Amino acid sequence: MAARTDWNHHIEAWQASGLSQAAYCRLHGLAISSFSARLSAHRASAPPPPPPPALVPVKVEPARPAAADPLVLRTASGHRLELPPSCEPRWLAELLRCLG
Repeated sequence: MAARTDWNHHIEAWQASGLSQAAYCRLHGLAISSFSARLSAHRASAPPPPPPPALVPVKVEPARPAAADPLVLRTASGHRLELPPSCEPRWLAELLRCLG
């Protein structure tokens, strides 16, 4: 009987292999029923993924006196989006929801 760490190794190797469970088990001489049971136990013991963030960090810069300056949104990855100062707040809120 394989140790728990051996099964974890097999599960990780199978996930990276791109093979079906049956093909991986045949290749490594494993019983598919044992592999499936260990995979189910592994998935049940794994912590659930964290929920997506509900809020995004926003950096508020001081207002400039010129009202004609565009509204500039910058992402952490370096993308930049310029919007006209006449942009409707509701439209901007919907855009941010879609991008979020």
